[in-house]
Amino acid sequence: MEIEFYKPTVLDIPQMQELVKPEVDKGIILLRTEDEMATTIRSYIVVKVDGKMAGFTATHIHSPRMAEVRSLIVDEKYRGLGLGKKLVDKCVEEAKFYGIKQVLSLTYEKNFFLNCGFREIPKEEIPEQKIWADCIKCKLFPICNEVAMVKDIA
Repeated sequence: MEIEFYKPTVLDIPQMQELVKPEVDKGIILLRTEDEMATTIRSYIVVKVDGKMAGFTATHIHSPRMAEVRSLIVDEKYRGLGLGKKLVDKCVEEAKFYGIKQVLSLTYEKNFFLNCGFREIPKEEIPEQKIWADCIKCKLFPICNEVAMVKDIA
């Protein structure tokens, strides 16, 4: 089995949107438009297994102090291979590279992120810019049962 991590180009966006569509339809992951993904394409990392796109995530920087693991998805047929954890690790590495002190995740998968070294925090600690830039677009806002989690990295 050949596993490859790479930075995508805008040509990968349609395939990325197709991969994440079931989770977007369920309200688990926020919809990112083609234009929004294009303007943030540098923040994404994709994983391929045997030449097929298996998952991706993005490292979104909110401030000099905090980045976020965003839009984490692994195709169901590739789950159980540790790809999700490796994608999160890639986000943490990128945040460290930029001197970020903490990585945030808003998730329904608390145990997964606990296993990645994150800890739960009160939602009141989430940066205001996150709430008004992303959360307000969610079909579940303001009644959300996602868990806010952070990992201190510096």
